Amino acid sequence: MVSSPHEAHHRIFQENPGLFASAFRTLGIPFPEPVAVSLMDTDLTEIRPLERHVDTLLRIDVAGGDSLLLAIEAQGRKDPDKRSSWAYYLAHLYAKFRYPCVLLVVCRDKGTAEWAAEPIRIGLDKHPSLVVYPLVLGPHNVPMVMEAARAAEDIPMAVLSAITHSNDHDIAAILEALAEALRATDSDAAAVFAEFTEAGLGATPAREIWRNLMGTGLSHFRGFVAESFRDEGRVEGRVEGRAEGRAEDILRILAVRGVAVPDEVRERVSACSDLAVLDVWFERAVTAATADAVLDGG
Repeated sequence: MVSSPHEAHHRIFQENPGLFASAFRTLGIPFPEPVAVSLMDTDLTEIRPLERHVDTLLRIDVAGGDSLLLAIEAQGRKDPDKRSSWAYYLAHLYAKFRYPCVLLVVCRDKGTAEWAAEPIRIGLDKHPSLVVYPLVLGPHNVPMVMEAARAAEDIPMAVLSAITHSNDHDIAAILEALAEALRATDSDAAAVFAEFTEAGLGATPAREIWRNLMGTGLSHFRGFVAESFRDEGRVEGRVEGRAEGRAEDILRILAVRGVAVPDEVRERVSACSDLAVLDVWFERAVTAATADAVLDGG
């Protein structure tokens, strides 16, 4: 279950990775054409006593064969400690994977968004050694989607619009447009988007507006939303999908590092459905000298 506005702000990118492309087009930022997106391990812990986790981490394969990493942070308030963490995330990810890294921060209020967008300068005032320029999505630049037809064209963006503008005086129109668009959407998908919306609205008057809409025009989703992430078949399918993605990540890391992968190793990795085992193999794949060492820890 999506349980909080913070979680909804970044989890929606996990469920709908193409949303970042819509967001960047909205901001007018050129972005290479994605050909594949993989969810990556969010644990950036380097020293045991100090754990660091980015909210969502995606590896994006773009046209031409290149890849980049998109680190997504949901930020509900100003937090001075976060700025040093963001710089660490990007430096750590680049050192670990050697991919270009992009930081995207999603905010619910304009003040936090303006704070998050300020460059992070490390070093001398006139000659910083490192400068981080976060990309920020917030009420100041996420469009207000208030027409059902427009919401239906890009429902993930309409959901992001709703949770980002949850405190806006036009939120009722945004939610009504989203609700109407969901009525014409596959019920399974609509239930997931409805849940993201309710969690993302947080403890605001907008949540009551949304619940009233769900109690009338979206009544056929109510039971499904409550059970959507508890249903055994759906959970099993989600776990299977994560396992397949992690197996692909392991094989790709080895390929990028030039480590030869025998057929028997490839088959064993691809056939594994245990996420805990795959997580161990994933970590080993970053430094292992051979494919056998990934599986056996040698």
